[in-house]
Amino acid sequence: MAEGRREQPPHPLFSIPPASKRPCLRPAPRGPGPGPGHGSGLPNSRYRSPESLLDCAAKAVAEKWAFERVEERFERIPEPVQRRIVYWSFPRNEKEICMYSSFQCRVAGEEGPSAATGGAAVAGSGATTAGGSGGSTAGTTATVGAAGAVGTGDGLPFRRGIRLLETGCVENVLQVGFHLSGTVTEPTTSSEPEVTHKVAISFDRCKITSVTCGCGNRDIFYCAHVVALSLYRIRKPEQVKLRLPISETLFQMNRDQLQKLVLPTAQKLADEILSSNSEINQVHGAPDPTAGASIDDDNCWHLDEDQVREQVKQFLSQGGYYGSGKQLNSMFAKVREMLRMRDSNGARMLTLITEQFMADPRLSLWRQQGTGMTDKCRQLWDELGALWVCVVLNPHCKSEEKSSWLKQLKKWGDMDVCPLEDGNYGSELPNITNALPQSNLAQDSLSRPRRTVFSRAIEACDLHWQDSHLQRIISSDYYMSPSYQREGESLLFNPQGLPLWLDHVPTACARVDALRSHGYSREALRLAVAIINTLRLQQQRQMDIYKHQKKELLQRGVTSTTNLEGWVGHPLDPIGCLFTTLTETCRMDDDNNMDTGEGEPRPPVYHHVPVWGSPDGGESYLTLALEVALMGMGQQRIMPEGLYAQDKVCRNEEQIVVKLQELELDDLLVQTLRKQAIQLLEAGPFSGLGEVIHRESVPMHTFAKYLFSALLPHDADLAYKVALRAMRLPVLESSAGSGDVGHPHHGISIVPSRYPRWFTLGHLESQQCELASTMLTAAKGDMLRLRTVLEAIQKNIHSSSLIFKLAQDAFKIATPADSPPDITLLNVALELGLQVMRMTLSTLNWRRREMVRWLVTCATEVGLRALVSILQSWYTLFTPTEATSIVAATVMSHNTILRLSLDYPQREELASCARTLALQCAMKDPQNCALSALTLCEKDHIAFETLFTIARYMEHRGYPLRSFKLASLAMTHLNLAYNQDTHPAINDVLWACALSHSLGKNELAAIIPLVVKSVHCATVLSDILRRCTMTAPGLAGIPGRRNSGKLMSTDKAPLRQLLDATISAYINTTHSRLTHISPRHYGEFIEFLSKARETFLLAQDGHIQFAQFIDNLKQIYKGKKKLMMLVRERFG
Repeated sequence: MAEGRREQPPHPLFSIPPASKRPCLRPAPRGPGPGPGHGSGLPNSRYRSPESLLDCAAKAVAEKWAFERVEERFERIPEPVQRRIVYWSFPRNEKEICMYSSFQCRVAGEEGPSAATGGAAVAGSGATTAGGSGGSTAGTTATVGAAGAVGTGDGLPFRRGIRLLETGCVENVLQVGFHLSGTVTEPTTSSEPEVTHKVAISFDRCKITSVTCGCGNRDIFYCAHVVALSLYRIRKPEQVKLRLPISETLFQMNRDQLQKLVLPTAQKLADEILSSNSEINQVHGAPDPTAGASIDDDNCWHLDEDQVREQVKQFLSQGGYYGSGKQLNSMFAKVREMLRMRDSNGARMLTLITEQFMADPRLSLWRQQGTGMTDKCRQLWDELGALWVCVVLNPHCKSEEKSSWLKQLKKWGDMDVCPLEDGNYGSELPNITNALPQSNLAQDSLSRPRRTVFSRAIEACDLHWQDSHLQRIISSDYYMSPSYQREGESLLFNPQGLPLWLDHVPTACARVDALRSHGYSREALRLAVAIINTLRLQQQRQMDIYKHQKKELLQRGVTSTTNLEGWVGHPLDPIGCLFTTLTETCRMDDDNNMDTGEGEPRPPVYHHVPVWGSPDGGESYLTLALEVALMGMGQQRIMPEGLYAQDKVCRNEEQIVVKLQELELDDLLVQTLRKQAIQLLEAGPFSGLGEVIHRESVPMHTFAKYLFSALLPHDADLAYKVALRAMRLPVLESSAGSGDVGHPHHGISIVPSRYPRWFTLGHLESQQCELASTMLTAAKGDMLRLRTVLEAIQKNIHSSSLIFKLAQDAFKIATPADSPPDITLLNVALELGLQVMRMTLSTLNWRRREMVRWLVTCATEVGLRALVSILQSWYTLFTPTEATSIVAATVMSHNTILRLSLDYPQREELASCARTLALQCAMKDPQNCALSALTLCEKDHIAFETLFTIARYMEHRGYPLRSFKLASLAMTHLNLAYNQDTHPAINDVLWACALSHSLGKNELAAIIPLVVKSVHCATVLSDILRRCTMTAPGLAGIPGRRNSGKLMSTDKAPLRQLLDATISAYINTTHSRLTHISPRHYGEFIEFLSKARETFLLAQDGHIQFAQFIDNLKQIYKGKKKLMMLVRERFG
């Protein structure tokens, strides 16, 4: 394999210098420390004198060797050499000071999973020249710029320390060997007087090993006074008095000098030492604290373990409230920062955090109650597990360390309270060390081992970095196979000769995350590129497989081929890891700005950085980041079981989309976007956007919405094709086909049968709705596209509430306040509204009335034809009550007429439709619609008469009182002339009177005035009168009423009014008939008078009235001799 390389054999991974000592990927600004531009008097760094050989050697020794080892190695060390070693042993990088004095010290461009959490951030590091006492040598120290460090984090210890330093509050600084001391004065404030604190710092091999401050600070991080003293030493080393260790000074004295030293002060010192409260007992004693650490001492930065435990315990006890979750995430970010700096305290701090997490009393409580932990707590545990994977995959880690971690992880994982990897559900995810195709996922769930949040870290302990192919990948940008070996298939290289890394994808990405987390950014990039090349090759082979199965799959319409393990939402976040690794090297940041984690963060700006070793030179890390994000998001995978796992899929998908939206798409990125979108559409069952997918496949709505918005300005046809394909939600379809047999080269082809429990279905449907709304907005004015989108909505969206929301959105977009409405989009809104009406017609929906009112409003905006249409087809859209009380009433309102500016014929057409609707509704549901129908029809007498039929129907249904009210209202608009004795409404009038008579005297008294007013036909009135006198009123037997059983008298109300009206009607009718009577009607007239006499006789003085009536006739019509003769013969 080595013969394929273009360069000399690479150095082993472990020979790579630490991240803090390697050149940065981006140029960093110079800090304000001593050196060029800061006290040196030199105009430019290129005039700086080169370091002396003594300083070069002293720097290396000071960083790597304990001073005791130096003393053992050489019998006598010259004083100048000792001075330079002691001088260079103090930390040189302000970033490290910041890391131990504030949460999340982050160099611009570097990101961790918790990058959004609070804390301080160091904007950049620069070079300063540090001149030591006793020489003019120069060196490089990294500083954090204060002058350019603007932000709102003034309350952070690091920022306060800078302020104290810059305001001259640090004094009496003395370095004795490996011990630095000084005083820091807090200036007077409005509430506090001036206070001076004594500060002491011990250090060894460029690490601070202990700190003491008179302020009594009790926190994880250094106080501002320690920061101020440390920065004073870094920035102003020439102003620090430097002394050799006390033991060395004493060693150089002769007998006389020692006697001179001891005699004057011995008794005083002895007295002070014997006093427990004396000042001298406040500092460390033997062994000499100024002499540095011994060989056996651990070389690590000072970390207050007790405070770490206490603060984690305190944050956990707050249960996620008061920002404790944010604080814990900041602590995780601090662990990642330490790992990136190759600081051994990273694993140490993570161990302390984990111990407190495992001691959380809520774990036992949740387990006993059988309830799951909160989402915030669950996310913290996930991050904890992911951090342990990073720790155990440390390329520099020793086997003893890994064994110790493995033992501890297993101990935690075996505890009953240890949270499971996927919440309360059994895991279906494969082992981290096995590739997906080799996993036996069809095994019975009961036989699967218990997987905890530490399972992946435990499995990662079995991984190593000794694979020669892996070593060559991460060691060289130009590692390729020779051209003569590129024929045929290879497991190590693709056809272009670029290296591949065939591993379980999340595991491979965990390696990338580990490299990046431990400061190996370039190596992480190389491995990420190899993984992407592998994914590309797999994608191409999957497309080839689909081409052979396409015809069969399309016939079946569904597939059982899917991935049980998705990359999006995976505990190791493989796609997010690759994307961040690739983009952070392309990020352009203002290194003069300090990110304090407060305020609004500025969006990142990216530029293209060519991929090292790329054969065509046209690829950049930015295009690779976009490509791998699209590949991961487009992966067809089955929805995992359990609420938390499903929620994590949705949340991770949205997080990736947010990152994608930060990319400003140029021609290169658009080209990548188009290419990958086309491949996802053509990849069949291996893509979530393929033509055929599994019934329980994770929907692509969120992803497709991003693709649609990104592609629309560049390729509208492709954008709509992607979005329309993604609109489906097959899990809600009524049936699923038998599926096809998956290809053996693909991961999983047989999914265990289970009833789908999609806990996030509501969220997924809302995302589907958002996608549809986005398409509707974009398609405004394009009838063809709108029609296509409308069909997709009607086919795929199954929630009436969501369709109603879409209709409202479309209506709002189509009717802007400052421009004419868009009629095409209005019609779409109307169609969606009509579909909602049909869907909710026979189901209960608390928003139904709102929906009905909105539909009428929408139809009004569309125009007259739309209103007429919904009125004519009301029975498919509305209930009778809705149609009469809301729809027709609104349509007939004055506001609607004005809004439409209708002329008279149009108003009449609309009114006719409304009245027809009202009568139909009243016939279908007279109980609830009759009154509304009467209101609508009161100006149309012909339509109004139809209401008698409705009233009869209500009586038939057992509602006599309601029927009586309807009949009474109908009577008010009835008019029977004297000669209309054959009018079809006569039967209705007789029925109405009979109804009122049967109900009782009160109802009869109420309807008689209406009869008298409306009916002028004498025969009809006499018939009514006769019926009312034949039986007693109230025979209907209404509950709660008493029935007297007595016949009613015509001499008393209410029949007296009816009798008088009947007699008057006979008199008026007689005169009317005699005006134009012919001899052939004389006989009929005589019979008419006979009926009149029967009515007259019902009155007490009826016979007198009738006689007078006849006498009047004889006198008035005496010219009609033959007729009057017949009258005399019959009536005298």
